[in-house]
Amino acid sequence: MDNSLPATTRKPRSTAGRVTIRQVASHVGVSAITVSRYFKQPDSVSEELRGQIAAAVAELGYVPNLVAGGLASASSRIVGMVIPNISGPIFANTIQSFSDILSQNGYQLMLSSSYFSSEQEENAVRSFLGWSPAALVLTSYFHTEATEKMIAQAGIPVLEIWDLQTERSPIQVGFMHEDVGRMAARYLIGKGYQRIAFVTNSIAGDGSAVDRSNGYKEVVEQEGRAAQIFTPTARLPLEAGEEAFKALIGGDKPADAIIFANDNLACGALLAAQRAGIHIPQQCAIVGFGDYAIADKLYPSLTTIRPPATEIGEVAARRILELVGALPAPENAPAHFHLQCTLIERESS
Repeated sequence: MDNSLPATTRKPRSTAGRVTIRQVASHVGVSAITVSRYFKQPDSVSEELRGQIAAAVAELGYVPNLVAGGLASASSRIVGMVIPNISGPIFANTIQSFSDILSQNGYQLMLSSSYFSSEQEENAVRSFLGWSPAALVLTSYFHTEATEKMIAQAGIPVLEIWDLQTERSPIQVGFMHEDVGRMAARYLIGKGYQRIAFVTNSIAGDGSAVDRSNGYKEVVEQEGRAAQIFTPTARLPLEAGEEAFKALIGGDKPADAIIFANDNLACGALLAAQRAGIHIPQQCAIVGFGDYAIADKLYPSLTTIRPPATEIGEVAARRILELVGALPAPENAPAHFHLQCTLIERESS
């Protein structure tokens, strides 16, 4: 089957604003051939010059075009996506629904993981753009300055998913993580809990978890209470959840409710409570985020906040296909798609 788009629906690739290799060469004061050699045979360029070219590449937001010869202007059917963690269950439904809709329309997903590192995300973006994808999808808005420059000059649709910051120019499909923290805090306050704590992700760079903790902090302080935010040191999530739980239920004023940045951490806390003989929720309520597949299988089952993961993938994929001309585009499509999270009440609260 020929999946190619009719010529009347294919949109030409825009290269306006994209930095060229000649501009990088001019910035450094060398020839374009020298800059090309820097990318293809870096050892043939002096260490000092390599440093100067690398600095110019970062400053200008240059992306080397990896597509050979005449293929550079071809209509790519690849969409690049960078997510924080491929192995984590929280993004699985987004990836699957996004990929399903792309493939149904003759496009394919190219996936990379930043593992919550803005620098690794920057490297992935540079690599993706070098292959001239049809579009690019990034998770959230925590980018390096170089990444911001590259996506501003990309000349292709760029979407940010899993977050919503309406002042930003990229198209966004997601929700406000501060609202998640507010939702969890208000729920527990409404249930009568007094000493409510929040546990952030032990993985550095998870800015969305920090945003959720900020929403929690805002609500509890509005109630005249002291916010307590704990960051575990253990790297593995089950161990980090156990560490946080033991720390927060100790002392003269133990927490009687704990909000965890994700369900894996909350699962570690539930297991630690069972081993210690601590009754949940009678002695301490536990709330997670993500509604992982295990959440309703735990004992007690986990109260959590379910993100619109599948819907994010579906909306993002359709919007990209509209922008590249593969699907009919509505006349007044919004720049930001505000989706809703849902609190799922179970036995742990």
